[in-house]
Amino acid sequence: MVLGFGEVWSQIGSLMATIMFVYAMYEQFFPYHLRSYVKKYIQKFTGHMYPYIQITFPELSGERLKRSEAYGSIRTYLSANSSQRAKRLKAEVLKDSQTPLVLSMDDNEEITDEFQGVKVWWSANATLPKTQSISWYPTSDEKRFLTLTFHRRHRDLITASYIQHVLKEGKKIEVQNRTLKLYTNNPSNDWYGYKRTKWSHVNFEHPSRFDTLAMDPKKKEAIVNDLDKFKNGKDYYAKVGKAWKRGYLLYGPPGTGKSSMIAAMANYMNYDVYDLELTAVKENTELRKLLIETSSRSIIVIEDIDCSLDLTGQRKKKKEKENDDEDGDKPKNPVKKAEEEENKGSKVTLSGLLNFIDGIWSACGGERIIIFTTNYVEKLDPALIRRGRMDKHIEMSYCCFEAFKVLVKNYLDVESHTLFPTIEKLLGDTNMSPADVAENLMPKSIVEDAESCLKSLVESLEEAKKKAEEEAEKKAKEDEEAARLKEENEKKAKEDDEAARLKEEVKTNIGKSEEGVKENGTIH
Repeated sequence: MVLGFGEVWSQIGSLMATIMFVYAMYEQFFPYHLRSYVKKYIQKFTGHMYPYIQITFPELSGERLKRSEAYGSIRTYLSANSSQRAKRLKAEVLKDSQTPLVLSMDDNEEITDEFQGVKVWWSANATLPKTQSISWYPTSDEKRFLTLTFHRRHRDLITASYIQHVLKEGKKIEVQNRTLKLYTNNPSNDWYGYKRTKWSHVNFEHPSRFDTLAMDPKKKEAIVNDLDKFKNGKDYYAKVGKAWKRGYLLYGPPGTGKSSMIAAMANYMNYDVYDLELTAVKENTELRKLLIETSSRSIIVIEDIDCSLDLTGQRKKKKEKENDDEDGDKPKNPVKKAEEEENKGSKVTLSGLLNFIDGIWSACGGERIIIFTTNYVEKLDPALIRRGRMDKHIEMSYCCFEAFKVLVKNYLDVESHTLFPTIEKLLGDTNMSPADVAENLMPKSIVEDAESCLKSLVESLEEAKKKAEEEAEKKAKEDEEAARLKEENEKKAKEDDEAARLKEEVKTNIGKSEEGVKENGTIH
Protein backbone atom coordinates (compact mmCIF):
# COMPACT_ATOMS: atom_id res chain seq x y z
CA MET A 1 0.00 0.00 0.00
CA VAL A 2 1.49 3.32 -1.08
CA LEU A 3 0.87 6.35 1.10
CA GLY A 4 0.08 9.68 -0.45
CA PHE A 5 2.41 12.68 -0.15
CA GLY A 6 0.06 14.42 2.27
CA GLU A 7 -0.19 11.36 4.49
CA VAL A 8 3.59 11.07 4.72
CA TRP A 9 3.93 14.66 5.92
CA SER A 10 1.07 14.09 8.36
CA GLN A 11 2.87 11.11 9.92
CA ILE A 12 6.18 12.99 10.06
CA GLY A 13 4.45 15.88 11.79
CA SER A 14 2.88 13.57 14.35
CA LEU A 15 6.26 11.90 15.01
CA MET A 16 8.00 15.27 15.51
CA ALA A 17 5.23 16.42 17.87
CA THR A 18 5.61 13.21 19.89
CA ILE A 19 9.36 13.65 20.10
CA MET A 20 9.00 17.28 21.24
CA PHE A 21 6.44 16.26 23.89
CA VAL A 22 8.66 13.49 25.23
CA TYR A 23 11.70 15.82 25.29
CA ALA A 24 9.71 18.51 27.13
CA MET A 25 8.57 15.98 29.75
CA TYR A 26 12.16 14.73 30.06
CA GLU A 27 13.49 18.27 30.67
CA GLN A 28 10.70 19.06 33.12
CA PHE A 29 10.51 15.98 35.33
CA PHE A 30 13.72 13.97 34.86
CA PRO A 31 16.25 14.76 37.67
CA TYR A 32 19.17 16.91 36.60
CA HIS A 33 21.90 14.67 38.03
CA LEU A 34 20.43 11.70 36.15
CA ARG A 35 20.21 13.72 32.93
CA SER A 36 24.01 14.22 33.00
CA TYR A 37 24.51 10.46 33.13
CA VAL A 38 22.06 9.92 30.28
CA LYS A 39 23.81 12.55 28.19
CA LYS A 40 27.19 11.01 28.95
CA TYR A 41 26.17 7.53 27.80
CA ILE A 42 24.36 8.84 24.74
CA GLN A 43 27.57 10.62 23.71
CA LYS A 44 29.54 7.41 24.21
CA PHE A 45 27.04 5.51 22.08
CA THR A 46 27.06 8.05 19.28
CA GLY A 47 30.86 8.21 19.53
CA HIS A 48 31.08 4.59 18.47
CA MET A 49 28.66 5.15 15.64
CA TYR A 50 29.92 8.61 14.51
CA PRO A 51 33.47 8.42 13.07
CA TYR A 52 34.27 12.15 13.05
CA ILE A 53 36.09 14.33 15.60
CA GLN A 54 35.42 18.01 16.20
CA ILE A 55 37.81 20.66 17.60
CA THR A 56 36.45 24.06 18.62
CA PHE A 57 38.45 27.31 18.51
CA PRO A 58 36.60 30.10 20.44
CA GLU A 59 37.03 33.73 19.47
CA LEU A 60 37.45 34.88 23.08
CA SER A 61 39.66 33.17 25.63
CA GLY A 62 41.41 33.83 28.92
CA GLU A 63 40.23 35.36 32.17
CA ARG A 64 39.35 38.70 30.60
CA LEU A 65 38.06 37.14 27.40
CA LYS A 66 40.66 38.59 25.07
CA ARG A 67 40.54 37.82 21.38
CA SER A 68 42.34 34.55 20.70
CA GLU A 69 45.39 34.77 18.43
CA ALA A 70 44.67 31.27 17.16
CA TYR A 71 41.13 32.26 16.15
CA GLY A 72 42.42 35.28 14.23
CA SER A 73 45.15 33.29 12.48
CA ILE A 74 42.71 30.55 11.44
CA ARG A 75 40.20 33.08 10.07
CA THR A 76 42.99 34.75 8.09
CA TYR A 77 44.12 31.40 6.68
CA LEU A 78 40.59 30.37 5.71
CA SER A 79 39.85 33.77 4.16
CA ALA A 80 42.92 33.48 1.93
CA ASN A 81 42.69 29.77 1.06
CA SER A 82 39.20 28.37 1.40
CA SER A 83 36.57 31.11 1.69
CA GLN A 84 36.37 31.44 -2.11
CA ARG A 85 34.27 28.27 -2.05
CA ALA A 86 31.80 29.60 0.51
CA LYS A 87 28.39 30.72 -0.76
CA ARG A 88 27.63 33.13 2.08
CA LEU A 89 30.41 35.56 2.94
CA LYS A 90 30.86 38.22 5.59
CA ALA A 91 32.76 41.43 4.75
CA GLU A 92 35.02 43.16 7.28
CA VAL A 93 36.90 46.43 6.77
CA LEU A 94 40.27 46.51 8.54
CA LYS A 95 41.78 49.94 9.09
CA ASP A 96 45.39 48.88 9.62
CA SER A 97 45.79 46.46 6.74
CA GLN A 98 47.14 46.56 3.20
CA THR A 99 44.00 44.62 2.15
CA PRO A 100 41.28 46.64 3.93
CA LEU A 101 38.35 44.53 2.66
CA VAL A 102 38.48 41.00 4.08
CA LEU A 103 35.91 38.37 3.11
CA SER A 104 35.28 35.40 5.40
CA MET A 105 32.58 32.76 5.67
CA ASP A 106 29.38 33.82 7.39
CA ASP A 107 27.92 32.21 10.51
CA ASN A 108 26.67 28.64 10.12
CA GLU A 109 28.55 28.32 6.85
CA GLU A 110 30.84 25.36 6.13
CA ILE A 111 33.83 25.07 3.81
CA THR A 112 36.27 22.29 3.05
CA ASP A 113 40.06 22.20 3.04
CA GLU A 114 42.59 19.54 2.07
CA PHE A 115 45.95 18.70 3.64
CA GLN A 116 48.21 15.91 2.40
CA GLY A 117 45.25 14.25 0.72
CA VAL A 118 43.05 14.43 3.84
CA LYS A 119 39.76 16.32 3.63
CA VAL A 120 38.61 18.44 6.59
CA TRP A 121 35.63 20.69 7.22
CA TRP A 122 35.60 24.13 8.82
CA SER A 123 32.41 25.80 10.06
CA ALA A 124 31.78 29.22 11.61
CA ASN A 125 29.24 29.33 14.43
CA ALA A 126 27.82 31.82 16.89
CA THR A 127 25.72 31.32 20.04
CA LEU A 128 23.85 33.67 22.37
CA PRO A 129 24.33 33.29 26.14
CA LYS A 130 21.36 31.83 28.03
CA THR A 131 21.77 34.26 30.92
CA GLN A 132 22.73 37.91 31.00
CA SER A 133 25.53 39.04 33.34
CA ILE A 134 27.27 42.27 34.24
CA SER A 135 31.06 42.35 33.87
CA TRP A 136 33.82 44.89 34.22
CA TYR A 137 35.01 43.67 30.83
CA PRO A 138 31.86 43.69 28.69
CA THR A 139 31.89 41.75 25.47
CA SER A 140 29.46 41.11 22.67
CA ASP A 141 26.48 38.92 23.55
CA GLU A 142 27.41 36.59 20.72
CA LYS A 143 30.08 33.96 21.29
CA ARG A 144 31.75 32.99 18.05
CA PHE A 145 33.86 29.96 17.38
CA LEU A 146 35.30 27.93 14.54
CA THR A 147 34.85 24.19 14.41
CA LEU A 148 37.22 21.79 12.68
CA THR A 149 35.76 18.39 11.72
CA PHE A 150 37.80 15.45 10.46
CA HIS A 151 37.75 11.64 10.40
CA ARG A 152 39.18 10.05 13.51
CA ARG A 153 41.62 7.92 11.52
CA HIS A 154 43.54 11.13 10.70
CA ARG A 155 43.70 12.38 14.29
CA ASP A 156 47.50 12.33 14.61
CA LEU A 157 48.07 14.11 11.30
CA ILE A 158 45.53 16.84 12.03
CA THR A 159 46.57 17.57 15.61
CA ALA A 160 50.33 17.28 15.05
CA SER A 161 50.75 18.87 11.62
CA TYR A 162 47.66 20.41 10.05
CA ILE A 163 46.68 22.77 12.87
CA GLN A 164 50.28 24.02 13.18
CA HIS A 165 50.34 24.52 9.40
CA VAL A 166 47.14 26.60 9.53
CA LEU A 167 48.38 28.78 12.42
CA LYS A 168 51.79 29.34 10.77
CA GLU A 169 50.34 30.23 7.37
CA GLY A 170 47.70 32.46 8.97
CA LYS A 171 50.33 34.45 10.90
CA LYS A 172 52.43 34.77 7.75
CA ILE A 173 49.48 36.21 5.82
CA GLU A 174 48.69 38.60 8.69
CA VAL A 175 52.26 39.90 8.65
CA GLN A 176 52.19 40.39 4.88
CA ASN A 177 48.89 42.26 4.96
CA ARG A 178 49.42 44.44 8.01
CA THR A 179 50.30 48.13 7.97
CA LEU A 180 53.56 48.90 9.77
CA LYS A 181 53.45 51.06 12.89
CA LEU A 182 55.82 53.73 14.17
CA TYR A 183 55.78 53.83 17.98
CA THR A 184 57.09 56.41 20.43
CA ASN A 185 57.23 56.04 24.21
CA ASN A 186 54.90 58.12 26.36
CA PRO A 187 56.12 59.78 29.59
CA SER A 188 55.63 57.49 32.58
CA ASN A 189 52.92 59.78 33.99
CA ASP A 190 50.72 58.73 31.04
CA TRP A 191 51.05 54.99 31.62
CA TYR A 192 48.11 54.59 33.95
CA GLY A 193 44.39 55.22 33.76
CA TYR A 194 41.70 54.41 31.24
CA LYS A 195 43.17 53.38 27.87
CA ARG A 196 46.62 54.68 28.79
CA THR A 197 49.57 52.95 27.18
CA LYS A 198 53.35 53.01 27.39
CA TRP A 199 53.63 53.43 23.60
CA SER A 200 51.59 55.49 21.18
CA HIS A 201 51.76 54.94 17.44
CA VAL A 202 50.94 56.14 13.95
CA ASN A 203 51.06 54.25 10.68
CA PHE A 204 54.59 53.90 9.35
CA GLU A 205 54.48 55.14 5.76
CA HIS A 206 58.10 56.04 5.03
CA PRO A 207 58.80 55.30 1.32
CA SER A 208 62.50 54.49 1.71
CA ARG A 209 63.60 51.20 0.12
CA PHE A 210 66.99 49.63 -0.42
CA ASP A 211 66.71 50.16 -4.17
CA THR A 212 66.20 53.92 -3.59
CA LEU A 213 68.92 54.20 -0.92
CA ALA A 214 71.98 56.21 -2.02
CA MET A 215 74.79 53.90 -1.00
CA ASP A 216 77.62 51.78 -2.33
CA PRO A 217 75.88 48.73 -3.92
CA LYS A 218 78.33 46.25 -2.37
CA LYS A 219 77.79 47.63 1.12
CA LYS A 220 74.04 47.66 0.53
CA GLU A 221 74.10 44.03 -0.62
CA ALA A 222 76.07 43.02 2.48
CA ILE A 223 73.45 44.64 4.73
CA VAL A 224 70.56 42.92 2.92
CA ASN A 225 72.31 39.54 3.19
CA ASP A 226 72.87 40.13 6.91
CA LEU A 227 69.18 40.94 7.41
CA ASP A 228 68.11 37.82 5.50
CA LYS A 229 70.45 35.70 7.62
CA PHE A 230 68.96 37.16 10.79
CA LYS A 231 65.34 36.78 9.64
CA ASN A 232 65.80 33.08 8.92
CA GLY A 233 68.05 32.41 11.91
CA LYS A 234 65.58 31.36 14.62
CA ASP A 235 66.92 27.81 14.86
CA TYR A 236 70.53 28.99 14.64
CA TYR A 237 70.16 31.46 17.52
CA ALA A 238 68.51 28.75 19.61
CA LYS A 239 71.36 26.37 18.75
CA VAL A 240 74.11 28.77 19.89
CA GLY A 241 72.14 29.82 22.99
CA LYS A 242 71.62 33.50 22.12
CA ALA A 243 68.52 35.67 22.18
CA TRP A 244 67.06 36.16 18.70
CA LYS A 245 68.09 39.79 18.25
CA ARG A 246 70.73 41.80 16.41
CA GLY A 247 72.28 45.21 17.00
CA TYR A 248 73.27 47.73 14.33
CA LEU A 249 75.33 50.89 14.86
CA LEU A 250 74.83 53.51 12.15
CA TYR A 251 77.44 56.26 12.33
CA GLY A 252 78.59 59.03 10.07
CA PRO A 253 78.24 62.76 9.37
CA PRO A 254 74.79 64.43 9.29
CA GLY A 255 72.81 63.95 6.08
CA THR A 256 74.36 60.63 5.12
CA GLY A 257 71.10 58.66 5.26
CA LYS A 258 70.97 57.03 8.71
CA SER A 259 67.21 57.56 9.16
CA SER A 260 66.54 56.43 5.59
CA MET A 261 68.53 53.28 6.27
CA ILE A 262 66.31 52.50 9.29
CA ALA A 263 63.16 53.01 7.20
CA ALA A 264 64.55 50.80 4.42
CA MET A 265 65.29 48.06 6.96
CA ALA A 266 61.76 48.27 8.40
CA ASN A 267 60.13 48.10 4.97
CA TYR A 268 62.38 45.26 3.84
CA MET A 269 61.86 43.16 6.99
CA ASN A 270 58.20 44.23 7.41
CA TYR A 271 58.91 45.18 11.04
CA ASP A 272 57.29 47.80 13.25
CA VAL A 273 59.57 50.60 14.48
CA TYR A 274 59.85 51.68 18.14
CA ASP A 275 61.53 55.09 18.39
CA LEU A 276 62.78 55.16 21.98
CA GLU A 277 63.25 58.62 23.51
CA LEU A 278 65.55 58.04 26.48
CA THR A 279 65.06 61.49 27.98
CA ALA A 280 61.38 60.61 28.62
CA VAL A 281 62.35 57.53 30.67
CA LYS A 282 62.83 58.24 34.38
CA GLU A 283 64.78 55.18 35.47
CA ASN A 284 66.08 51.76 34.51
CA THR A 285 62.96 49.96 35.75
CA GLU A 286 60.78 51.92 33.33
CA LEU A 287 63.22 51.14 30.54
CA ARG A 288 62.67 47.41 31.15
CA LYS A 289 58.90 47.88 31.18
CA LEU A 290 59.08 49.58 27.80
CA LEU A 291 61.12 46.68 26.44
CA ILE A 292 58.53 44.15 27.63
CA GLU A 293 55.77 46.10 25.87
CA THR A 294 57.50 45.93 22.48
CA SER A 295 56.37 43.21 20.11
CA SER A 296 58.43 40.65 18.27
CA ARG A 297 59.34 41.38 14.63
CA SER A 298 60.24 44.96 15.47
CA ILE A 299 63.09 47.48 15.29
CA ILE A 300 63.97 49.45 18.43
CA VAL A 301 65.73 52.70 17.53
CA ILE A 302 67.67 55.17 19.69
CA GLU A 303 68.75 58.01 17.42
CA ASP A 304 71.71 60.24 18.29
CA ILE A 305 72.64 58.03 21.22
CA ASP A 306 75.53 60.35 22.11
CA CYS A 307 73.03 63.21 22.67
CA SER A 308 70.16 61.29 24.29
CA LEU A 309 71.71 61.10 27.77
CA ASP A 310 75.08 61.76 29.33
CA LEU A 311 75.91 58.05 29.37
CA THR A 312 79.53 58.28 28.29
CA GLY A 313 80.54 60.61 31.12
CA GLN A 314 79.03 58.63 33.97
CA ARG A 315 82.10 56.50 34.62
CA LYS A 316 84.36 59.53 34.57
CA LYS A 317 82.11 61.36 37.01
CA LYS A 318 82.06 58.33 39.27
CA LYS A 319 85.87 58.22 39.35
CA GLU A 320 86.04 61.97 40.06
CA LYS A 321 83.57 61.54 42.90
CA GLU A 322 85.65 58.73 44.38
CA ASN A 323 88.76 60.92 44.16
CA ASP A 324 86.93 63.80 45.86
CA ASP A 325 85.87 61.47 48.68
CA GLU A 326 89.45 60.31 49.08
CA ASP A 327 90.58 63.94 49.33
CA GLY A 328 88.36 64.34 52.39
CA ASP A 329 85.78 66.74 50.97
CA LYS A 330 82.76 67.29 53.16
CA PRO A 331 79.77 65.26 51.93
CA LYS A 332 76.72 67.11 50.66
CA ASN A 333 73.61 67.69 52.74
CA PRO A 334 71.36 64.58 52.24
CA VAL A 335 68.24 66.74 51.72
CA LYS A 336 69.99 68.88 49.11
CA LYS A 337 71.37 65.78 47.42
CA ALA A 338 67.86 64.24 47.24
CA GLU A 339 66.49 67.44 45.68
CA GLU A 340 69.23 67.43 43.07
CA GLU A 341 68.48 63.81 42.20
CA GLU A 342 64.76 64.61 41.90
CA ASN A 343 65.41 67.52 39.56
CA LYS A 344 67.91 65.58 37.53
CA GLY A 345 65.23 64.24 35.13
CA SER A 346 66.11 60.88 33.60
CA LYS A 347 68.04 58.51 35.88
CA VAL A 348 68.73 55.93 33.19
CA THR A 349 72.28 54.70 33.61
CA LEU A 350 74.76 53.14 31.24
CA SER A 351 74.36 49.85 33.12
CA GLY A 352 70.58 49.98 32.68
CA LEU A 353 70.92 50.61 28.97
CA LEU A 354 73.39 47.75 28.57
CA ASN A 355 70.97 45.39 30.32
CA PHE A 356 68.22 46.69 28.04
CA ILE A 357 70.29 45.72 24.99
CA ASP A 358 71.56 42.28 25.93
CA GLY A 359 70.58 41.52 29.52
CA ILE A 360 68.22 38.80 30.70
CA TRP A 361 65.16 40.92 29.88
CA SER A 362 66.25 41.33 26.26
CA ALA A 363 65.36 37.67 25.67
CA CYS A 364 61.65 38.40 26.33
CA GLY A 365 60.25 38.01 22.83
CA GLY A 366 62.27 37.39 19.71
CA GLU A 367 63.17 38.62 16.25
CA ARG A 368 64.12 42.12 17.34
CA ILE A 369 66.63 44.53 15.84
CA ILE A 370 68.19 47.27 17.99
CA ILE A 371 69.69 50.28 16.16
CA PHE A 372 71.80 53.13 17.53
CA THR A 373 72.68 56.15 15.41
CA THR A 374 75.36 58.74 16.09
CA ASN A 375 77.32 61.44 14.31
CA TYR A 376 80.32 61.00 16.62
CA VAL A 377 81.09 57.36 17.26
CA GLU A 378 84.24 58.26 19.20
CA LYS A 379 82.10 59.78 21.98
CA LEU A 380 80.37 56.48 22.81
CA ASP A 381 81.45 54.21 25.63
CA PRO A 382 83.23 51.13 24.19
CA ALA A 383 81.04 48.85 26.33
CA LEU A 384 77.96 50.23 24.58
CA ILE A 385 79.02 49.41 21.02
CA ARG A 386 81.10 46.27 21.45
CA ARG A 387 80.34 43.21 19.32
CA GLY A 388 77.51 41.25 20.85
CA ARG A 389 75.61 44.44 21.60
CA MET A 390 76.04 46.37 18.38
CA ASP A 391 76.87 43.36 16.20
CA LYS A 392 77.31 45.21 12.93
CA HIS A 393 78.83 48.69 12.55
CA ILE A 394 77.70 50.48 9.39
CA GLU A 395 79.50 53.65 8.36
CA MET A 396 77.20 56.06 6.51
CA SER A 397 79.77 58.04 4.55
CA TYR A 398 79.73 60.95 2.11
CA CYS A 399 78.20 60.54 -1.33
CA CYS A 400 80.27 58.45 -3.74
CA PHE A 401 79.71 58.18 -7.50
CA GLU A 402 77.77 54.91 -7.18
CA ALA A 403 75.41 56.52 -4.67
CA PHE A 404 75.07 59.52 -6.99
CA LYS A 405 73.90 57.25 -9.82
CA VAL A 406 71.12 55.94 -7.59
CA LEU A 407 70.07 59.48 -6.68
CA VAL A 408 70.11 60.81 -10.24
CA LYS A 409 68.05 57.81 -11.35
CA ASN A 410 65.51 58.43 -8.57
CA TYR A 411 65.24 62.20 -8.94
CA LEU A 412 65.77 62.80 -12.66
CA ASP A 413 65.33 59.37 -14.24
CA VAL A 414 68.75 59.78 -15.90
CA GLU A 415 71.22 56.91 -16.27
CA SER A 416 74.01 58.59 -18.25
CA HIS A 417 75.07 62.14 -19.14
CA THR A 418 78.09 64.00 -20.46
CA LEU A 419 78.55 65.66 -17.04
CA PHE A 420 78.91 62.32 -15.25
CA PRO A 421 82.74 62.13 -15.58
CA THR A 422 83.08 65.67 -14.18
CA ILE A 423 80.76 64.85 -11.30
CA GLU A 424 82.62 61.61 -10.58
CA LYS A 425 85.94 63.47 -10.31
CA LEU A 426 84.46 66.21 -8.13
CA LEU A 427 82.80 63.68 -5.80
CA GLY A 428 86.19 61.98 -5.40
CA ASP A 429 87.80 65.27 -4.42
CA THR A 430 84.95 66.68 -2.29
CA ASN A 431 83.00 65.56 0.77
CA MET A 432 79.30 66.15 0.14
CA SER A 433 76.50 64.30 1.92
CA PRO A 434 73.83 62.42 -0.08
CA ALA A 435 71.23 64.85 1.33
CA ASP A 436 73.08 67.83 -0.21
CA VAL A 437 73.50 66.02 -3.53
CA ALA A 438 69.79 65.14 -3.57
CA GLU A 439 68.85 68.76 -2.86
CA ASN A 440 70.78 69.89 -5.94
CA LEU A 441 69.21 67.19 -8.11
CA MET A 442 65.64 68.05 -7.14
CA PRO A 443 63.99 70.44 -9.65
CA LYS A 444 62.89 73.66 -7.95
CA SER A 445 60.43 74.74 -10.67
CA ILE A 446 58.62 73.36 -13.71
CA VAL A 447 61.14 74.97 -16.07
CA GLU A 448 64.14 73.16 -14.58
CA ASP A 449 65.26 70.03 -16.37
CA ALA A 450 67.90 67.34 -15.82
CA GLU A 451 70.58 69.43 -17.55
CA SER A 452 70.11 72.43 -15.27
CA CYS A 453 69.97 70.26 -12.14
CA LEU A 454 73.23 68.50 -13.04
CA LYS A 455 74.91 71.84 -13.77
CA SER A 456 73.67 73.12 -10.40
CA LEU A 457 75.25 70.07 -8.76
CA VAL A 458 78.56 70.67 -10.57
CA GLU A 459 78.58 74.29 -9.40
CA SER A 460 77.85 73.23 -5.80
CA LEU A 461 80.61 70.62 -5.90
CA GLU A 462 83.11 73.11 -7.34
CA GLU A 463 82.14 75.66 -4.70
CA ALA A 464 82.45 73.03 -1.96
CA LYS A 465 85.83 71.96 -3.34
CA LYS A 466 87.06 75.55 -3.44
CA LYS A 467 85.82 76.14 0.10
CA ALA A 468 87.50 72.94 1.29
CA GLU A 469 90.78 73.99 -0.36
CA GLU A 470 90.58 77.44 1.24
CA GLU A 471 89.90 75.89 4.63
CA ALA A 472 92.76 73.45 4.12
CA GLU A 473 95.08 76.30 3.11
CA LYS A 474 93.93 78.38 6.07
CA LYS A 475 94.47 75.45 8.40
CA ALA A 476 97.92 74.85 6.91
CA LYS A 477 98.84 78.50 7.54
CA GLU A 478 97.48 78.28 11.06
CA ASP A 479 99.49 75.12 11.67
CA GLU A 480 102.58 76.76 10.19
CA GLU A 481 102.09 79.86 12.33
CA ALA A 482 101.52 77.68 15.38
CA ALA A 483 104.71 75.76 14.61
CA ARG A 484 106.64 79.03 14.17
CA LEU A 485 105.34 80.41 17.47
CA LYS A 486 106.18 77.14 19.16
CA GLU A 487 109.71 77.28 17.75
CA GLU A 488 110.11 80.90 18.87
CA ASN A 489 108.81 80.07 22.33
CA GLU A 490 111.20 77.15 22.59
CA LYS A 491 114.09 79.39 21.41
CA LYS A 492 113.13 82.10 23.89
CA ALA A 493 112.85 79.52 26.65
CA LYS A 494 116.37 78.29 25.81
CA GLU A 495 117.69 81.85 25.84
CA ASP A 496 116.02 82.49 29.19
CA ASP A 497 117.51 79.29 30.55
CA GLU A 498 120.98 80.33 29.27
CA ALA A 499 120.64 83.81 30.77
CA ALA A 500 119.55 82.35 34.10
CA ARG A 501 122.50 79.95 34.00
CA LEU A 502 124.98 82.77 33.31
CA LYS A 503 123.46 84.89 36.02
CA GLU A 504 123.75 82.06 38.49
CA GLU A 505 127.34 81.44 37.38
CA VAL A 506 128.31 85.12 37.90
CA LYS A 507 126.65 85.10 41.27
CA THR A 508 128.60 82.01 42.24
CA ASN A 509 131.95 83.55 41.09
CA ILE A 510 131.31 86.72 43.07
CA GLY A 511 130.62 84.70 46.19
CA LYS A 512 133.84 82.77 45.76
CA SER A 513 135.82 86.05 45.36
CA GLU A 514 134.44 87.50 48.59
CA GLU A 515 135.30 84.33 50.47
CA GLY A 516 138.91 84.60 49.17
CA VAL A 517 139.32 88.18 50.37
CA LYS A 518 138.08 87.28 53.86
CA GLU A 519 140.54 84.43 54.08
CA ASN A 520 143.50 86.78 53.28
CA GLY A 521 142.35 89.16 56.13
CA THR A 522 141.98 92.13 53.86
CA ILE A 523 138.68 93.93 53.27
CA HIS A 524 138.61 96.54 50.51
